[in-house]
Amino acid sequence: MSTKPVPPAVAMPIAEALRASAPLGRLAERLRLSNSLFAAVAPVVPPALLAWVSAGPVDDEGWSLLCANAAVAAKLRQLVPHLEQRLREAGQPVAAIRIKVQPR
Repeated sequence: MSTKPVPPAVAMPIAEALRASAPLGRLAERLRLSNSLFAAVAPVVPPALLAWVSAGPVDDEGWSLLCANAAVAAKLRQLVPHLEQRLREAGQPVAAIRIKVQPR
């Protein structure tokens, strides 16, 4: 049996892959939305906490903020009403804001 050698796969630039694939395009859109939401709420988060918080996934049920530890998550949970208000003012309301601990 003879087998033909398979040519190596050609690397595709990420931007082109995102445009060429519908699922990747939706993922990229959710990433942009999550970053936009984070930019909207960042002014409400105390500067000392901001370094320990990052934007998480956004889905039909809401948006997640990822915290480096439980102490940051506890303080951020106290700020959720302010964060939701800020998103409403920015014209970007979400169904819910979830606070999750994700150690770095």
